[in-house]
Amino acid sequence: MFILDEEQQDLVDAVRDFANRQLAPHAVEWDQAKFFPVDVLRQAGDLGLGAIYAHEDVGGSGLTRSDAALIFEELARGDTTIAAYISIHNMVVWMIDQFGTDEQRRRWIPPLATMEQLGSYCLTEPDAGSDAAALRTTAVRDGDHYVLNGVKQFISGAGASSVYLVMARTGEPGPHGITAFVVPAGTPGLSFGQNERKMGWNAQPTRQVILENVRVPVDHRLGEEGGGFVIAMKGLDGGRLNMAACSLGGAQWALERTVDHLRTRTAFGGPLIDQQALLFQLADMATELEAARTLLRHAASSLDRGDPDAVSLCAMAKRFVTDVSFTAANTALQLHGGYGYLADYGIEKVVRDLRVHQILEGTNEIMRLIVGRAIVEDAP
Repeated sequence: MFILDEEQQDLVDAVRDFANRQLAPHAVEWDQAKFFPVDVLRQAGDLGLGAIYAHEDVGGSGLTRSDAALIFEELARGDTTIAAYISIHNMVVWMIDQFGTDEQRRRWIPPLATMEQLGSYCLTEPDAGSDAAALRTTAVRDGDHYVLNGVKQFISGAGASSVYLVMARTGEPGPHGITAFVVPAGTPGLSFGQNERKMGWNAQPTRQVILENVRVPVDHRLGEEGGGFVIAMKGLDGGRLNMAACSLGGAQWALERTVDHLRTRTAFGGPLIDQQALLFQLADMATELEAARTLLRHAASSLDRGDPDAVSLCAMAKRFVTDVSFTAANTALQLHGGYGYLADYGIEKVVRDLRVHQILEGTNEIMRLIVGRAIVEDAP
């Protein structure tokens, strides 16, 4: 069902080559130095990875969600942190492409598509994470402008990005009072908190985005007033698939490194790969990752078709793939013994990076809630 056609195989080969040459050799170094490789992101833009599923008339690659799942798995085999940031950037681009006017699309997407400019998605707040509909950032209409005030939390790329897609409250409490805005870097009143010290994802900056009387023209509003929550949730469906794919790529890389390690490491009179108990663990890792890959591709194809159960399938895939992948990466660390704990081997980095995938784009507990509600609603 999920055999790659010739074009998809060529796509996988091209992205794998990029990841092997430009990401993998530097991943540990970037993590340790907390270095955000903007120049390498622009090389990714040259490959068409800055606007993967945006329309071609504004510089997008015009690919599908199924193609994107393949792309992010391969990128994450090179560097899980950078792959995850490229996913977030693409989510911003897709929202502008999907819900913006033609003028907005032509103004903002071309430089984002090349990754000459970077994008950040600003939904979460200090007191509004899983309950995104409770956000407090406000946008008050003042003639031909809106005035935005509030604080966004855990924003990837903040301080380095040129475009901030901000969800703010323009109306009543709850989801129907939220509106989306594009806020360019350099707008007076826009500032950033310190770069957060994190368990993982060290090679991308994570800061608060602070809005103090930030004035943006009305034509920076994305969609209609009150339509922002729907835009945010639709963007997250694809983002959840991408994050699952990033987890899968990181775990697959860790599995392959583990096989190599067990082949070369000797104990008890022979290579560790000859130990049946260790082979069983490798078999379980490979089986669970293949099951995760199948669910991910099924969910991606469902989203491409616009199936009624696509939202639930995206939540299933995000929950299952990120859980299975973290477990596989953690097992890989265990099978490396003390070497897995050393930064130079890269395994501990992947474990740290994949842990946050179970939290962001909606925690896995929220994914269970989405799936559970869908089951109840569909029950006869």
